[in-house]
Amino acid sequence: MLRIPRPMRRHAAMLLTLLMLATSLSGCFGGDDGPAPPVDDPFDFEQLIANTTWYHYANATNALNTSHMLNGTSILIGNNTPFLSIGTYYGIGMSTFEPTIGATSDGNLYMSSWGNGPAGSTAIVKCTGMNDMITQLEYSCANSYDPLLPVANSNDPYVYVDPWTDRIMKFDMHALLGMTVEWSDNEGASWSLPTPATSYSVQDHQTISSSPYPAALHPTTWVFCINGNWEAPLCSTSFDGGNSWSPEVPGAPLGCSSGGLSAHIEGGENGNFYRGNIGCSGSGYSIYRSTNGGFTWTEHPLPTEESGTADTWNFEEAQVSVDDGNNVHAMWMGLDNMPYYSNSQDEGDTWSDPLMIAPPNGLEGSGFPAITAGAAGRVALGYVGTTGGGIWNGYLSVITDAFADQPLITTVQVNGMDDPLDTTEGCGYNRCGGFGDFIDVIVDHEGRVWFGLSNNLADVGIFATMAQGPAMRGPLEPLPPLLLGGPSTLA
Repeated sequence: MLRIPRPMRRHAAMLLTLLMLATSLSGCFGGDDGPAPPVDDPFDFEQLIANTTWYHYANATNALNTSHMLNGTSILIGNNTPFLSIGTYYGIGMSTFEPTIGATSDGNLYMSSWGNGPAGSTAIVKCTGMNDMITQLEYSCANSYDPLLPVANSNDPYVYVDPWTDRIMKFDMHALLGMTVEWSDNEGASWSLPTPATSYSVQDHQTISSSPYPAALHPTTWVFCINGNWEAPLCSTSFDGGNSWSPEVPGAPLGCSSGGLSAHIEGGENGNFYRGNIGCSGSGYSIYRSTNGGFTWTEHPLPTEESGTADTWNFEEAQVSVDDGNNVHAMWMGLDNMPYYSNSQDEGDTWSDPLMIAPPNGLEGSGFPAITAGAAGRVALGYVGTTGGGIWNGYLSVITDAFADQPLITTVQVNGMDDPLDTTEGCGYNRCGGFGDFIDVIVDHEGRVWFGLSNNLADVGIFATMAQGPAMRGPLEPLPPLLLGGPSTLA
């Protein structure tokens, strides 16, 4: 046995005593209080996460399997905090084609429906009670367009609700015969007489928006753009709420040669208008900005050098949205058919590094991008995607802190695993069923995201949303949970 000499034992005892004394005093002088308490799991919702919900970062990085601590601090705090989320959808009771949607401040939702109005006209489907399905799965959808002389059905129906005035605009495109505009200021109870919106060009792939840009005869200025078989889209402006329209002007700089197809146009609180499509000379994707009510446009290229651009039917779909703080958000499909996102805090002059926003579920491809925004830095992105086998699902991704160094992305599949929206092999890459050429997504006045889609197998238009999830406007908190919809609402 090892023996320690007595003097050394006394010395060791003194050191031990001093160590114990120092330890007992450390709390009084701000020293170590012992082991750090365990860090709370930010995904501990005290409820199971659905198998159709994914919490992730860019490049399909699963946040549940990745540390959220950086230099001793969680990155999932403040506006980047995760919320329990689950997707669902509700049928409108009739078919749709290229569904455009809108919401009024009364909480009513609207969707265009090709050929289902009176005398075969375009129906404007009004759905009430969808935000109230907290205890009962009850809502109502019916056509709200019923004038004495309905406008004949068009090949590209379009509805848009002005978020500043609640005016519902119905646009019907009649190819070589021009485009007509009607509106309602009373939730579809009555409609204006139709007014002509174009005079001389061929019409296709129209898109319409509004903004508070100064207008002498109406609170908001309206701009629409169309594919007029010219080198760039052609755009027209109304300063009197749609009663009259300016001559068509190029929707891009002269000589741009971007092609005439344009994604949805978007108006901002500061009066700017934005739209996206192929860049000038056919390179990459660009966002085009107008600061004078749609009369002239400047090009602002997106950072697509690494992602490339989609080589599919809806190749022009570089979608754009503006949040309540006038920040600009863009979405596009890359050459790999994956969804990408970037934002600009200077009206499109510069852009953030792009994020590939697909969830970690083995997505093989996607199409039909759609984007919307609410409060500053809160953005929602919709698209259809496949994990193989010709099965196409609807996906809705929200980012509540787009300006974070590492934004958390919450993605929900809006349909169940056994309830696909389409089973056509190349659906997301082509004109496909009720999706047509494009789909639509908005944030309503309560801060809930609504996604306009079609259940192509049932041939029924659907409003998809997060039955549980974060508010995209107002305080960043959970929205009141809705009851789940799904196939039972398609009948």
